Amino acid sequence: MRPGGTWQNWGRSASARPSRVEFPRTTEAVVRAIAAARAAKLRVKPVGAGHSFSAIAVAPDVLLDLTDLTGLVSVDRERNRVTLRAGTRLHQIPALLAPYGLAMENLGDIDRQSISGAVSTGTHGTGARFGGLATQIAGVRLVTASGELLTIDDSENSELLPAVALSLGALGVLVEVTVQCVPAFVLHALEQPEALSAVLGDLDDRVAAADHFEFYWFPHTDRAMTKTNTRLPESAPRHPLPPVGKWIDDTLVGNGLHQVACSVAKAIPATIPPINRLSVKLWGDREFTDASSRVFATSRGVRFREMEYALPVENARAAFDALRALVDEHGWRISFPVEVRFAAADDRWLSTAHGRPSAYIAVHRYWRDDPAEYFEAVEQVMLSFGGRPHWGKMHNLDAAILRERYPRFDDFVALRDRLDPDRVFQNAYLERVLGG
Repeated sequence: MRPGGTWQNWGRSASARPSRVEFPRTTEAVVRAIAAARAAKLRVKPVGAGHSFSAIAVAPDVLLDLTDLTGLVSVDRERNRVTLRAGTRLHQIPALLAPYGLAMENLGDIDRQSISGAVSTGTHGTGARFGGLATQIAGVRLVTASGELLTIDDSENSELLPAVALSLGALGVLVEVTVQCVPAFVLHALEQPEALSAVLGDLDDRVAAADHFEFYWFPHTDRAMTKTNTRLPESAPRHPLPPVGKWIDDTLVGNGLHQVACSVAKAIPATIPPINRLSVKLWGDREFTDASSRVFATSRGVRFREMEYALPVENARAAFDALRALVDEHGWRISFPVEVRFAAADDRWLSTAHGRPSAYIAVHRYWRDDPAEYFEAVEQVMLSFGGRPHWGKMHNLDAAILRERYPRFDDFVALRDRLDPDRVFQNAYLERVLGG
């Protein structure tokens, strides 16, 4: 955005008109911007790509746009670690890692986010043996409210890493992140429509057997689209999608026709069930092998809004069944599929998978549709099954409820009191979810 203009997130669910916009290119520029804001008694909010659907990135006073704080800082070849500037976008990282034969261990299905924004909000992919992106963070450099440049890694302040690697932007401004990478690898992808009953019938086995498994259910149908990815060495033969076929699947069908379908569905809701049945037939049903980053991420051209909850993995089937019953009971017409993914337990204090293997159930609505009734009802179902909301996606919870769901919540708040006692990095969202 331009100085003096209105900032909006990608989903158009949050906006701000900050009094000041800064575009730092260096760590020193971030330090100066925070010092100037503090002297003027203004609050600061760092912003990456704006792909959070919640109001977590809304800047009340000073918007610190990290677009220019990008690139590779250093490479530790012995430990397969790379240090990146905080504003580096996920889709830029594969090219930076390629000369060193490295890759990120796991990714989500969107790669437009900045690395700092993705880890700070709990972005994740799928795979029962793999954690979210924040679990790949081996170190950070953080500018605190006082202007101190704090290094946190396995040799300095290591006890803080589980808090700072996923910190909601509440502890300071990340300027560098060190990522624990793995040797480059390829993925064999199998995407196919299946009977929903078959998918649910052996769900636990599918999740356990695959490196990466997820499925999409199209409401008002009895079908699901499954995605199963198998990790292979970088030397494995590749059979990527032909350019024309990929364009037809991802651009023409996945984005172009889906955009038309959503527009028609908004105008004529009765068309949604037949459109969803057609979508199941048109999407997926393909098999290919390619570099990991090219398989994990897909293009999302149709704008939407999203809510996602993490559940104890043993509650996934019951919560999903309750969601299906809820849609039927209310007679809603839902044009976007429901996405179900999985992740390993981790030790990040505010991770949605903290201390428990987790299943993620995500619901979406076309951005021009009001999601409130659907999302609020689904939220109550997810809460009843022990759900924790994704920090970067829409939800209605506050600190009183969240404190009960995170064993290290009070430890995080105490660290926040220490690093930002004057709440320089406060905004309305953080005040709601963490307290004043």
